[in-house]
Amino acid sequence: MDTRFLGITDLVEAPSVAVVVDVMRAFTVAAWAFARGAEKIVLAESLDEALALKASRPDWVALKDGPPVPGFDLVNSPGLLRSADLGGRTVVQKTTAGTVGALAVKEASLVLCAGFVVAEATARVLRTRECDSVTFVVTGDDGRADEDLACAQYIARRAAGAGTDAAEFLRRAAESRAAAELAEGVRQGVHPDDVALCLEVDRFPFAMAATLEGSLMVLRPCATPL
Repeated sequence: MDTRFLGITDLVEAPSVAVVVDVMRAFTVAAWAFARGAEKIVLAESLDEALALKASRPDWVALKDGPPVPGFDLVNSPGLLRSADLGGRTVVQKTTAGTVGALAVKEASLVLCAGFVVAEATARVLRTRECDSVTFVVTGDDGRADEDLACAQYIARRAAGAGTDAAEFLRRAAESRAAAELAEGVRQGVHPDDVALCLEVDRFPFAMAATLEGSLMVLRPCATPL
């Protein structure tokens, strides 16, 4: 399997297969949302679009980075989300990096969104599809976020069938700038357990695939290989 690891700004054309990685915290949060019962997640282009979508569909739930603000129901924190009841709900998610990365490859034939919590399920989809070429989109810090690169490299090795120990990849993620900022309270809308929750390998048995549904990019869990 030919693999590339690119930042969002490095994408010059839509790849055939893209794995968009945001460990801390967008796609860890997305996985938790599905675990808490969400039916689907709509990836919004902007905060204004997220609010407009919610306004037009009052039963939808809006989620964003940072501290709570009027109009948004949830913040981008797995620790704060894990007790939410999202049974059957649609979540509208807008984050700084993860949702931007997924929307940047929306024309790809297969878009998977991932973090460590869905690593094996994501790798299993790539193995089952026998993907010849996969572009991993490292969303954080202009493609330099080591937690995202470490997770992408780990998934790539698992997809290639290598018996790979997660420990070194998790160490890199735990020592990343994002982990330090979360632990030190530099970022807002944070729970003390966020870093630990982002570093749980294979917490969930499903992968997450994003597809265009009309004009919206919609993320859904997939329990079996596509």
